[in-house]
Amino acid sequence: MQVKRIVANIATIDRKAARSFYQDILGLELLMDHGWIATYGSDQQMAVQVSVASEGGSGTPVPGLSIEVDDVDEAFSAMSAAGFEITYGPADEPWGVRRFYVRDPFGTLVNIVSHTG
Repeated sequence: MQVKRIVANIATIDRKAARSFYQDILGLELLMDHGWIATYGSDQQMAVQVSVASEGGSGTPVPGLSIEVDDVDEAFSAMSAAGFEITYGPADEPWGVRRFYVRDPFGTLVNIVSHTG
């Protein structure tokens, strides 16, 4: 048996609010919409990972999602300009990443991260 895909599911009564955060700012495509569920993603091949943590590093809470981007500062500027709540950073961490935490429209704590090394 081999894991083929991992999908994060976020509960909400307002799926339309996801569009600005996940599609407009982060650039994910709307892959599926059945009215009660919308799936955003990319056809780019990505590593399958599940992280289990007692903290988020640097004394931060554990984020519900981590999304790796190619330019953290550009993502930070776009999220800030759109009025999303930034709760940490941007910060250069000692383990070789630059990141910030932002709350998505549903309150999910999202770690936006890029490797620096």
